[in-house]
Amino acid sequence: MAALEVFAGPTALAQVQREGVKPASFSTIVGASGGPKWFVLYGLDRYLFGEFFANRESPLVTLGSSAGAWRLSCLGLQDPVGGLDRLAQYYSAQRYSATPTAQEISREAAALVDIVLGESGAQEIAEHPFVHVNIVTDRARGLLASERRSILMTGLGLSALSNLFSRRLLGLSFQRIVFHGGPLSKSVAKLDEFATEFVRLRTANVRKALLASGSIPLVLEGVTDIPGAPDGVYRDGGITDYHFDLPFNSGEGLVLYPHFYPHFTPGWFDKHLPWRRPKPEHFHNVLVLAPSLEFVSQLPYGKIPDRKDFETMNYDTRAAYWHTVLTASAALGEEFAEMVRSGEGLNRIKPLFGSSRK
Repeated sequence: MAALEVFAGPTALAQVQREGVKPASFSTIVGASGGPKWFVLYGLDRYLFGEFFANRESPLVTLGSSAGAWRLSCLGLQDPVGGLDRLAQYYSAQRYSATPTAQEISREAAALVDIVLGESGAQEIAEHPFVHVNIVTDRARGLLASERRSILMTGLGLSALSNLFSRRLLGLSFQRIVFHGGPLSKSVAKLDEFATEFVRLRTANVRKALLASGSIPLVLEGVTDIPGAPDGVYRDGGITDYHFDLPFNSGEGLVLYPHFYPHFTPGWFDKHLPWRRPKPEHFHNVLVLAPSLEFVSQLPYGKIPDRKDFETMNYDTRAAYWHTVLTASAALGEEFAEMVRSGEGLNRIKPLFGSSRK
């Protein structure tokens, strides 16, 4: 059974089949929102962070929202694998009261970010000489800036309704704010389907930018007073950019996208809109690494982790399940490492938008 499936847009497919999978071919790595779904990618991330990109000196852009921003920001640490391990260990062991409030969950999230960053992590990320971390957040407008549950729910309902007609209408509810280290990349700079502002990552704002990117409305409190950023309430970057739909093909080099599946949901409100998918031309130069259906079927409960596990499982059951997934995920890293070393499996790479997987 193959644990890993690889998918590629036409440009990426032609290049890797011609040259093999080489670290220098990639200029960008992308991480999607999805909370604990990322546990299935943990073993793959450990290989990418610790070996694949280990000797790199040319610029590498990371682009992530929510949990994707958290894990990819570890690449900006002096010890990327150590940061990733801390994130996995403490995230998977989170324990809450029977009916946690947004305040309680926000406190746990802040403690987790502090553990991952340690004393110097914020400065390491902000000043990294070649890893340029990009963290996507959403600045709330109108009703969505309120922490009153009834008002916030009304704002979210109106946003979902407007998004039903057009993603562009999300600009009425949210302003995308991207915190970036290093020069702004060409593809990120073209995030323009609605209002977007770019803020330089500094030591003083890394922590709050990460917290904001993962602050799911109604689950966590919004984040305010981010140094160097416009005033306002900042919320989860996955609202506008859940799995992303931006012109990756406008940048230089290939894009590596370790993902939970070989399909993409542009924004948070698009999860129940099967017709809302990214433009295939945007993914021409993207290589996607995803767990195979066979691998997932062998996991406990036949699925990858998700946030619903907090509600449907008690702590001991959930912790044991998540630990099993974290351990099993090493197989994805081993298979990709073999492809990099020997070229094994290059002939099995599938066209990205020709996949029948849903």
